[in-house]
Amino acid sequence: MRDKRFIAEHRGGLLTKENHHKLIRWARECSEHVLSLINENIDMRLLYALHIAKEWENENVKTGEAMKASSTAHKVARESSDPVSIAVARSVGHTVATAHMADHSPGGALYALKAVNIAGKSIDDELSWQTRQLHQLPSEIEELMLTTMMKKAKTLKISKPWR
Repeated sequence: MRDKRFIAEHRGGLLTKENHHKLIRWARECSEHVLSLINENIDMRLLYALHIAKEWENENVKTGEAMKASSTAHKVARESSDPVSIAVARSVGHTVATAHMADHSPGGALYALKAVNIAGKSIDDELSWQTRQLHQLPSEIEELMLTTMMKKAKTLKISKPWR
């Protein structure tokens, strides 16, 4: 059963439209923050997907367009052989999928952490940065995100950076 705090109000959940937009912005910022880890040219499909996430946040595109962009980002991940690029592409895919289902937003942040970890960078520093961005969200959303990320980190084989 999905957590009702991730389900939009118009679907019977507790998530306001405003907070849904804030979640996708946070996830997008997490994905954008790790783009520079890609050693090769950044695939334009990932940049387009991030653009669609921003456009959805601003109510300029429909959810269906975001779902297509998410599928395309995951396709980029499947086509890549570089583990860092794969993690970044998965981060972008989950970020833009947040438009459809808000509970994808932690995936954007967690795959960003995974990319940082694979690249040999400080996962603690990245988590600290992500958490600072989360402080801009309402406290109940911040707590939901941190709790969800802690639960899902093990699945993605991310060492536990939380204290």
